Amino acid sequence: MDRKRSCTLCGGAVMLLLLGHMTNALEVPLDPKVLEGLPQPPTITHQSPKDYIIDPRENIIIHCEAKGKPHPSFSWTRNGTHFDVEKDSKVIMKPNSGTLVIDISGEKAEAYEGVYQCIARNEHGSALSNNIVIRQSRSPLWSKEKVEPITVQRGMSLVLQCRPPAGLPPPIIFWMDNNFQRLPQNSRVSQALNGDLYFSNVLMDDNRNDYICYARFPHTQTIQQKQPITVNVLDNSPSGERAPTFMQPPGMHSTSMVLKGDTLQLECIADGLPTPDISWSKVNGELPSGRFSFHSFQKTLKITEVTDADGGDYRCLARNRLGSNHHIITVVVRAAPFWISAPQNLILAPKESGMLTCRADGNPKPTVTWSVNGIPIENSHKDPSRKIENGNIILSDVQTGSSAVYQCNASNEYGYLLGNAFVSVLAEPPRVLTPPNHVYSVITNSRALLDCASFGSPLPKITWFKNGQSVLDGDLYIIHKNNTLEINVARPVHSGKYTCIASNSLGNKENHVYLEVKEPTRILRQPEYKVVQRNSVAEFECKVKHDPTLIPSMIWLKDNMELPDDSRFEVGSDSLTIRDVREDDEGNYTCIRNTTLDQDSASAMLTVVEQPDPPTDLELTDQREHSVRLTWTPGYENNSPIQLFLIQYEDSLHKPGVWVNMTEVSGTRTTVNLELSPYVYYSFRVLALNEVGLSQPSAPSRQYRTNPAQPDVNPSDVEVIGTSPDSLTITWKELTGLESNGPGLQYNVSWRQKDVDQQWNSLSLANVSQYVVTGTPTFTPYEVTVQAVNDYGPGPTPEVVLGYSGEDLPTMAPENVKVSVQNGTMAVVSWDAVPLSTVQGRLNGYKVSYWNLRSLHKQDPEPKKPQELIFQENETESLLLGLHPYSQYNLNIRAFNGKGDGPSSPNQIFETPEGVPGPPADLKVENLNLDSLVVKWAPPVEYNGHLTGYLFKYQPINTTDELGPLKELLLAANETSVTLDNLKHSTRYKFYLNAKTVKGYGPTVTEEGVTIMDEALIRHPAVEAGKAPPAGRMFGSVNSSVEENHAVISWEYSGPDRNVYVEYVVDNSKDPWKTEYVNGTRTYQIRGLKPGMSYRVRVVAKDHSDATVHSTEELLITVPAMTSKQVDIATQGWFIGLMCAIALLILVLLIVCFIKRNKGGKYPVKEKEDAHQDPEIQPMKDDDGTFGEYSDTEDHKPLKGSRTPSNGTVKKDDSDDSLVDYGEGGDGQFNEDGSFIGQYSGKKEKDTAEGNESSEAPSPVNAMNSFV
Repeated sequence: MDRKRSCTLCGGAVMLLLLGHMTNALEVPLDPKVLEGLPQPPTITHQSPKDYIIDPRENIIIHCEAKGKPHPSFSWTRNGTHFDVEKDSKVIMKPNSGTLVIDISGEKAEAYEGVYQCIARNEHGSALSNNIVIRQSRSPLWSKEKVEPITVQRGMSLVLQCRPPAGLPPPIIFWMDNNFQRLPQNSRVSQALNGDLYFSNVLMDDNRNDYICYARFPHTQTIQQKQPITVNVLDNSPSGERAPTFMQPPGMHSTSMVLKGDTLQLECIADGLPTPDISWSKVNGELPSGRFSFHSFQKTLKITEVTDADGGDYRCLARNRLGSNHHIITVVVRAAPFWISAPQNLILAPKESGMLTCRADGNPKPTVTWSVNGIPIENSHKDPSRKIENGNIILSDVQTGSSAVYQCNASNEYGYLLGNAFVSVLAEPPRVLTPPNHVYSVITNSRALLDCASFGSPLPKITWFKNGQSVLDGDLYIIHKNNTLEINVARPVHSGKYTCIASNSLGNKENHVYLEVKEPTRILRQPEYKVVQRNSVAEFECKVKHDPTLIPSMIWLKDNMELPDDSRFEVGSDSLTIRDVREDDEGNYTCIRNTTLDQDSASAMLTVVEQPDPPTDLELTDQREHSVRLTWTPGYENNSPIQLFLIQYEDSLHKPGVWVNMTEVSGTRTTVNLELSPYVYYSFRVLALNEVGLSQPSAPSRQYRTNPAQPDVNPSDVEVIGTSPDSLTITWKELTGLESNGPGLQYNVSWRQKDVDQQWNSLSLANVSQYVVTGTPTFTPYEVTVQAVNDYGPGPTPEVVLGYSGEDLPTMAPENVKVSVQNGTMAVVSWDAVPLSTVQGRLNGYKVSYWNLRSLHKQDPEPKKPQELIFQENETESLLLGLHPYSQYNLNIRAFNGKGDGPSSPNQIFETPEGVPGPPADLKVENLNLDSLVVKWAPPVEYNGHLTGYLFKYQPINTTDELGPLKELLLAANETSVTLDNLKHSTRYKFYLNAKTVKGYGPTVTEEGVTIMDEALIRHPAVEAGKAPPAGRMFGSVNSSVEENHAVISWEYSGPDRNVYVEYVVDNSKDPWKTEYVNGTRTYQIRGLKPGMSYRVRVVAKDHSDATVHSTEELLITVPAMTSKQVDIATQGWFIGLMCAIALLILVLLIVCFIKRNKGGKYPVKEKEDAHQDPEIQPMKDDDGTFGEYSDTEDHKPLKGSRTPSNGTVKKDDSDDSLVDYGEGGDGQFNEDGSFIGQYSGKKEKDTAEGNESSEAPSPVNAMNSFV
């Protein structure tokens, strides 16, 4: 969208419209910093309204303000003739203004009523104000009149006339009683637009003597009242019911005129009994939507902002049950003059052409006339460059000096319009009014608008460049009529420097602006919907991505309002935390991340939940012997739907104070039928459950008691247990008080032997849960029953429970036990099952016990613990696994039942054959020599048979664990070491050893060893002192870490650890290498290094003669310099003392100089002053720069020959000039301690304009060779 800008520099913008040779422009900018001395004809900027009603108690102020260059002068006319302000002492014109202030104290305001007009003039023309009609506000008194009482029959219509005195402006009418209370109005009684009070029909209640009409005059804020009116309502001949007729306006038709833009009010008041209803409609049309309203109980239709379309016929319809009547009001819309195109100011260059237009409309159509500088155009001097065509003024080939102000007057019988427009003929080079080097920042993919507000006459042509390249109007760039450059979708590639050049025939002017396209602000992690419990913590996240050059700010809103001022709300950098959440924290939370250019927002709801409120209003209905219906009212859900209701009961008879869960029902139900037990004193309560938890219990219901009855259940969990061989124990779970169903609860216990023809044995028991039957045969089946009985009868027939009397130990051991050895670790055992008659109970299985008696190779120091295996009663064979080879074992078997184990079978002894041996023990390498070594070991701990020998293998390995050729040796069983000769020196070997029996080789053990180095070979050739030999393969990588005064060296090394050293020397030094012994580690710390020094370091291996045989590459390290501890000189004692001494010496010198001066003594400065006739006016000598006496009269005079450069700086080559050259214009002086006040200036002989010179970088203007 184009941004329209005024050509006022204060607003910072200009828009010139060029239409062929016709030029139309807005006002001339008046900022003196830019357009100093630019002429402009007068323009009226402020004036009083056309119709100005004044308060006679206050001074009259008639406003008239104008601008122009030069500033205009003002004069007035009154009633068409010149008004000499200076001759009237009561009239004052404000300075630099045309506003009149008329003092009417002691005068009558009527003397200054009339038509005023202000004229603003300067050398370029005259502008006129509107005709301002001054009228005094009036609030006349009510004329004296005698108000007769009004007598009316009940049911008749009535009009109480107000007829207030004519005021200016018209008064506001209202009706009140003697108590200053407004009289009630309704569809029957209402006030008309003219202030009269209308009664559609009179009631007896209307009989009163205080109908008072009041008139309030708004300007004077005075209220006048009419004499009270008395209304006497008679009921001796009441009026009957009648159809409506119109009281106001009378008849069937009327006409109303309204001006366009004003408010139309149409009124219909009807007489009738019953009171008629009024309705409105427009004939052949609709009432204007949004602009009409009804008032005064539908009796007034009000239409605002009237248009031509509102003209026409309006029907008001009055209706009651006896009939209806209507009235047609014809609305005629007229219009005072209004602008279609008001005249606009013109700025033309010499020889240019332009046109002043003045188009106005109205009803009737207004008459348009032109004036020049307040003179009708037909009476003004003839101008050949001016002509009138179709009401427009055509200007062509204008000349300098033809500036003027033109007035257009459009008038009809309803008013007039007066428009001023100046024509200013200017010749001005281009000026760019947009601030230079302005930086425009926009967000990627948004629109960028770069301004180039300019002024010039002729109208400048604007050309845009980007980084020196011309910008063309097209899809990518749009150049608007006001010369604003638009980039519809800005991207980072559009960033850069833009130049706009304003050109006309008088010159060129350029301006640079910059565009920065920023990344948009986006919320990456939005706050999420939260459901939290009351008193917990709610946290919303709001993580944002933004342009790194923009600083975002975060704003959190709750329900689009600021967050509450509460410490519970904690706003973090990318989060909002709400602690101790309350119910009123619930709502919509919005995170807004703002930058200076854009913003992003996201919202989330917070729902606070808690346990539901407890149910209320428990009620028991449908009461029966064994059931009742419970009904309740649910409590508030607290934002979490109720899932179920839990019904609990209390039995105050059997367990008072104990609440038991009874049943659950769906959260959508509020009633349940409860099944009850006899002989219970019930109280019920209800709890509600939602996702948060259970509510508090409801208040208990009233107590409900059930009658006793015989038991309806028997004891449960009846069991028959054989505890000893001659008894059985009967146990059961007792009934609860709720299950007893009545008083006198007992248990009838009955038993008999199964499958034996005998009677039941029975007895009754109370308050017990078991009974022991004695004298029973061993492990014999019995049938048992337990039945509940109370004072109201027995319970249901009990179920028969089968059980056995107690068991005894088995009497017979398993026979025919056999062991078959499979190998050295496994055997198979089998046996015959025992007869069931010997078990004396229920056979549970067999236990096989076996243990290792001894090894067949050696005598064990102590016997092994037996192992036991358990098998099912139907198993008679099993595997024995995990046996030890070459050993002797013992085994027996026994049967067992619930009572315990029977006798064991006779012991069976068996032996396991040989197996492979265990690994050899304590393998180690000793006596390392140049080409030989000794490997030793101990025999295996577990022989598992007779050892037949050892298999010994070995092979070399290198640093990368690659294996060399493998060699094998077979050794006798009695050998525990082997010596290996002819090995390779300095080589690592790996050794493997296995023990062997007739069954094969056992597990392998390994070890490694390294032969020592051949010193004789290493000595030749010898290494020169201070030089390291080439790096051998024994050393790997070397690393270092350096601290303030030491270094840590670490390395990899595959040789023997003894005779390893670290050597180091200062870099580029001829000092000998320092050597430090490593002591068998792979890491070493070199201490005592000097900070800031560089060292060369290496790790070496030496032989027994201290000759280097292996070395690493040299490593260069640098020790960091220590942080210097700066000493603050201002805190040093010697410095403080020195400064105090200097200060004391200066003080003594000043005292001496002061004493000598008062005594008239001369010192060098005084002698210099005496050489002049008037030392008072010589503040500074030119020859030696000494100071003169202080003089108040010279306090603000410049030092002779001094000046101040425009940029306030001192050039480097002036620093050796005398003090005369450093004076500051008119402010050069000294402090009390002699220090100089003011800035330094340059040399006396320099040109003061030097500092204003500047250079400009090459620009597109220079490229065009048109920059002036």
